Amino acid sequence: MKIAVSACLLGVNCKYNGGNNRNEAVLSFVKGHEILPVCPEAAGGLPTPRIPCEIVCGTVTDKNGQSRDRAYREGARRCLDEIRAAGAELAVLQPRSPSCGVRQIYDGTFSGKLIEGSGVFAALLKENGIPVREPEDLKEEET
Repeated sequence: MKIAVSACLLGVNCKYNGGNNRNEAVLSFVKGHEILPVCPEAAGGLPTPRIPCEIVCGTVTDKNGQSRDRAYREGARRCLDEIRAAGAELAVLQPRSPSCGVRQIYDGTFSGKLIEGSGVFAALLKENGIPVREPEDLKEEET
């Protein structure tokens, strides 16, 4: 099976703060499968590190109030194209991210409060019929 995975979950230092979210459960889950690392934020041309962003009234905005929506949406589209071309059947994404959050995202106040919703990349994958999971979902699932 070909699986797209948020690059930060694989240990790639592409998070907004320059770090990663390496996740051993994800690494174990994808072992023996073809992995396609993706980072929509980097694919959209944003630097690492970068100013934290959240979705504010439907627009991805950085903590200084500047819209980063175009870069996020362009990166999401590029990664979708890459996933389609590779034939990935599943995506495992970083929770809470304005790109990759599957079920919850930060509320746009930069206060740490979570709300129901999806990041722009996760939403695009869902709209295009590509199943998305977060690391916590993998405990219940086997490939």
